[in-house]
Amino acid sequence: MNVNNKHLATFLLGAAAAFGAYKYANMTEEEKEKLANDLKEKANNLKQSALDAEDKAMDYFGELKTKGADVMKEYMPKVEEFIEGLFKGGTKTTNSTGTDIPPASQV
Repeated sequence: MNVNNKHLATFLLGAAAAFGAYKYANMTEEEKEKLANDLKEKANNLKQSALDAEDKAMDYFGELKTKGADVMKEYMPKVEEFIEGLFKGGTKTTNSTGTDIPPASQV
């Protein structure tokens, strides 16, 4: 019979769960209550950390979006015009070599 990593991991996970259940069954009511309160506190801290990270990420990406667009417009003023022309497909645009690019509807 072939034993692979998946079987080994399943066995170890089951052994850990059985050990945890055994330890919990042998705890007093006060220890069980303390464990439950500790787990609730840790879960609430983790939830709060995740919410804070989400807020920071939203602020960061919002700032990156506005600053990135401003920098792009500052250093490449024709890019906005080129992209609008590329996606509208109604007029011809030119690339950096000066050759005409047909609208997307004609390609």
